[in-house]
Amino acid sequence: MAGTLVLESLLPVPQSAEDMIIHKLIARCLKHGDDSRFYLDQALDAIRWIEQSGVTLGESCRALDLGCGHGIFGAELAKHGCQVTFADANNILSSHVATSRFLTVNLDHDDVTKLGEYDLVVCSNVFEHLAKADEFLNSVHKILSPQGRLYLSWTNWLSPWGGHEFSPFHYLGPRRGHLIYDKWMKRRRKHTPFQNLFPTYIGRTLLAIRRSSTLTIIRAAPRYYTELSFLVRIPIAREFLTWNCALLLGKKPVA
Repeated sequence: MAGTLVLESLLPVPQSAEDMIIHKLIARCLKHGDDSRFYLDQALDAIRWIEQSGVTLGESCRALDLGCGHGIFGAELAKHGCQVTFADANNILSSHVATSRFLTVNLDHDDVTKLGEYDLVVCSNVFEHLAKADEFLNSVHKILSPQGRLYLSWTNWLSPWGGHEFSPFHYLGPRRGHLIYDKWMKRRRKHTPFQNLFPTYIGRTLLAIRRSSTLTIIRAAPRYYTELSFLVRIPIAREFLTWNCALLLGKKPVA
């Protein structure tokens, strides 16, 4: 039936408690901040989950690291043999991937079709920074191959880290929380709601995909503790208990 949301993601996938990385990330961040190792651990764990989901990585996989930043995620995909293209608004790739194929794109303004077509698109921690997130969801299928997959991961607004560096002041609201943070902490802030950080919600995002005629969900889980995927099924609670939501999306079959 057209418009039906497929949540194969909610079928349990055997994992050990050792797979959970949330405690490792918190420990790393407290000791070293969000350094390159912090993001490398995220990427390695996400790639493990992607492969567990049936995505074959290797020479035949054309991958796009969309919103790549320094390119840590894409660099790991390249180590798996993937043909990796990097894309972002500005080229700040690390030196070890600096000669890789790079495309300039502003996801709030540019036509994504300029990027080409890929078997795997990774969009990690970018979604909450898009002013036009719904338009991105409506158009991203255009850069997926017929059996292509989109790994979409983002920090939802009501998660404990929803305000990024000014968390937990974001719980005071997107109009005032960051301002109270400024007065209280007297620290320089990188993010401002509705400028470069936009409140996003898991329930609304799932609903948008349910109504989509182009996308379907393969799996869904809290990114840093994917073994607790059932949390994504619980309205309201999921908004607070899912620190970062991870979705694996595919193209919906043409009826």
